[in-house]
Amino acid sequence: RTISALPKMCPHFHLSLQSGCDAVLKRMNRRYTSGEYYEKCALLRKYFENPALTTDVIVGFPGETNEEFGESKAFIEKVEFYEAHVFKYSKRQGTKAAVMEEQIPEQIKSKRSDILLALNEEGRQAYEKSFVGKEVEVLVEESVEIGGETMQIGHTREYMKVAVKTKENLQNHIVKVQIENDLQIIH
Repeated sequence: RTISALPKMCPHFHLSLQSGCDAVLKRMNRRYTSGEYYEKCALLRKYFENPALTTDVIVGFPGETNEEFGESKAFIEKVEFYEAHVFKYSKRQGTKAAVMEEQIPEQIKSKRSDILLALNEEGRQAYEKSFVGKEVEVLVEESVEIGGETMQIGHTREYMKVAVKTKENLQNHIVKVQIENDLQIIH
C-alpha cells in the first residue's frame, strides 16, 4: 500500500511466471506456486488502478504434457497479463533440465508458443483498449514524422508507447493525453 501512494511509482510490473502449472514449476525448481503468484497479482491490482502486468513464460519444458500446457494457458488467461514474453525451452548444457527425460519435440514447442503468442496478442489489445477514452500521462521521448504529420512519441506510466499529434517539441516533458482510439498506442 505504501508504494502505491508514491506519485513517482509507475504501475508496470514484470513478474516472471515461467509456467502456470504447479507440476512444471516444481520440475523447474521454482519455489512458488501458481496460487501464490496469483495472490501477488491480485494484491497489485488492489493497490494500483489497472496496472500493467507483464511476464515471461517457457513452453516445452521437459515432461510438459498437453494437460500441463493447458493448465498454464488457463492460468495465463486468468491473470489477464498486458504482455507475456513467450520462450521455447532450449537445452543448456550442464543444467539438470538438459538431461531430463521426456524432452519436448521442437514442433510441439513451436505450436505451444504460437498458441500463447496469440493469447498474448488478445491480452495486449484488451488492456490497451481499456485506456480508450481515458486521459493518461505520457513522458514524451522523441519527435517523428508519420504519414507527413509530426508526432511526439512517449510512454505512459504503464509503459504503453503512445503517439501525440502536435508540432510542438515536448521531448522530456510529461503531458496529459486523451486516448481517443487504440491507434494512438504504438507497438
